[in-house]
Amino acid sequence: MQTSLADFIRDTPDGREADEILRACVHCGFCLATCPTYQLLGDELDSPRGRIYLIKQVLEGGEATAKTQLHLDRCLTCRSCETTCPSGVKYGRLVDIGRHVVAKQVPRPQAARAERFALLTGLMSGPLFGAALMAGRLFKPFLPRDLRASVPDRVAPGAWPDARHPRRMIVAGSCVQEALAPVIDTSTARVLDRIGISLIRVAGGGCCGALPYHLDEQERALSIIKRNIDAWWPHIEAGVEAIVITASGCGVTVKEYGHLLRMDAAYAAKAKRVSELARDPVEVVAAEWSRIAPKVAMDLGSRKVAFHAPCSLQHGLKLKGRVEEILHALGLDLTPVPDAHLCCGSAGTYSILQPTIAKELKRAKLAALVSGSPDVIATANIGCMMHLADGAKMPVRHWIELLDARMVGGGPRAPL
Repeated sequence: MQTSLADFIRDTPDGREADEILRACVHCGFCLATCPTYQLLGDELDSPRGRIYLIKQVLEGGEATAKTQLHLDRCLTCRSCETTCPSGVKYGRLVDIGRHVVAKQVPRPQAARAERFALLTGLMSGPLFGAALMAGRLFKPFLPRDLRASVPDRVAPGAWPDARHPRRMIVAGSCVQEALAPVIDTSTARVLDRIGISLIRVAGGGCCGALPYHLDEQERALSIIKRNIDAWWPHIEAGVEAIVITASGCGVTVKEYGHLLRMDAAYAAKAKRVSELARDPVEVVAAEWSRIAPKVAMDLGSRKVAFHAPCSLQHGLKLKGRVEEILHALGLDLTPVPDAHLCCGSAGTYSILQPTIAKELKRAKLAALVSGSPDVIATANIGCMMHLADGAKMPVRHWIELLDARMVGGGPRAPL
């Protein structure tokens, strides 16, 4: 694709990156076949190719409008198009740049700004979110049916093992996972503890930065990223082997720290090192499988599991099929999931900001997941887990819980 970027962005880091990405696109249209919003809405402006044209127009000096913003907002940033693209177009980075430019040119209505402010304030404040969740659980029997279904019951996480091994990894904090499902990190810690690795919780971390970055608050996101690096750096200097990110959506962002801070002289090297150390649990488990396998109890019976591969896992982290290999090795019966490449509609705050599209995508995803009559749905991202649980007729769990329950000495969730 030929480009002629406008003066306001041409010689900036974002402009140079956008120009390279735009020039890689050959208009082939392969992305249309795997784009969830195009499949649902049938409008090419709600496809990667259409959005690329809109972004190109704005970056070349064309006027951004509310319609431009609407089509960019409707993108799930699932990156399914990146997996499909034969030219290697880095669409996820391009849409981030495009949204940032459009947000500067097209002020959002006051109600939309208030909604986004409330989301950032509520989701990024651990104590505030935790208190709201506790209140929701307390008054759950009295809530309207639709709202009641969105408040998850508490699952006891069990005990976090003592830090007793010379091999150590740290676990990244989160905005909401620690309140919604602390069992995920605790299960990961128990799995690693059984093979001689201590997983260490680090004070001072929190949101990975993805939430504000995708809500027009990129400068705030970069400040949060630097805060996380500062919190983790002493442990990195002390020799931890990895930074484990148990939500694949957060993992994609942490893996991009080096890129996002590449122009920051004070943080570029540290950010690059953090990205190099970032690991999804499946990467850790796969690397240690020869030591984990002998500790798996194979006498717990077969269970039918439908695995929902989050977009962030299969398209963002490029780890498609890896969790399924582990679940199969545990003796679990994996049921077929049609159109497994398509998004469930969670996509961070998308299910809140674009509820109509998100609900339709969830309906289709749940239909695909239950088509094989599974006993449990497993996934790898807290957002997908909560989104699917609001509508599923069977348990929805993080896959690491299934591994934890099936290792020798597993907790009371062994039926999983």
